[in-house]
Amino acid sequence: MNGFGLALVVTVAASISAGIILALLPLLHRYALAHPNARSSHRRATPQGAGLAVIVATVLVAAGAMAAGLREAPFESTSLGMVFAAAVFIMIVGAVDDIRTIEVVPRLLMQALAVAIMIASLPAALRMLPMLPWWIERALLLLACLWFVNLTNFMDGIDWMTIAEFVPMASGLALIGFLGALPLHGIVVALALCGGLIGFAPFNRPVARIFLGDVGSLPIGLLFAWLLLLVAGNGHLAAALVLPLYYLADATLTLFRRLARREKVWQAHRTHFYQRAGDHGWRVPDIVAHVFAVNAVLVALATVSVLWPGRLGTIIALGGAAIVVAWLLARFSSPKPGGHS
Repeated sequence: MNGFGLALVVTVAASISAGIILALLPLLHRYALAHPNARSSHRRATPQGAGLAVIVATVLVAAGAMAAGLREAPFESTSLGMVFAAAVFIMIVGAVDDIRTIEVVPRLLMQALAVAIMIASLPAALRMLPMLPWWIERALLLLACLWFVNLTNFMDGIDWMTIAEFVPMASGLALIGFLGALPLHGIVVALALCGGLIGFAPFNRPVARIFLGDVGSLPIGLLFAWLLLLVAGNGHLAAALVLPLYYLADATLTLFRRLARREKVWQAHRTHFYQRAGDHGWRVPDIVAHVFAVNAVLVALATVSVLWPGRLGTIIALGGAAIVVAWLLARFSSPKPGGHS
């Protein structure tokens, strides 16, 4: 598949995503309203469920591209089918939870099943921590990916936040994929996800007309977790850690802080760093612009680690990423310069 074909993947996915959202809007207004709660940044009921369009567009376009132009081994086609099955399953779980809340334990069990299917799709020879027994590594991957799926949901709390995080990440994954960090089918999925999110972006611009909902955030988290595992398993662990570092840091540090305070971590809250920025007078466009800019830097650092493999490249990428993410978290924790706006 040439460059034109890959650009077409983004364009077609964006068009399908936007078209499905337009078709679904009246229905979602009637049956899938997100009412403000303790976690919300919106003040009025807003339809959710646009994530259905993003995932449907991603799966249709990536599968179509595979059928039309990719010539890869049968195992890779089978593994991609398993990943898409897991994404659709967790999408259904999210859709049910959007409309009718599922209790924490069964919800986590169903999410874990989807993650287990995704991990089972990985080649048996794919290793990230070869010093550990294979089964321990796979168990740790399951827990890590389950956390990534949920933190993607937790961080989707203001307009354009998911766009600011995952459009740069998807573009970065495609870029390092061209440099050898991803197989071709992984590049296609990354570009299809990028297109699906771009199609969603106009509807989610502040003030949003529609939200992703769990139907979107959960499978988006799962698909990006799979792509990051492929990158790490291909010998680029530093790049796989650097690309999502802002989301990982914000969500994980917030979780530990809440655990230290003995709060009920499964309950809705507004204590993520980006939410605290809003409480400190930051406007939503300012918050997401900072997140987007930091993610662009993380893409550059991840690319350095792929172009310059070895200890020095890893130190530059991880050290630079830690510095820029720490800077952003500290900035979000302080009042916005110039006062409230």
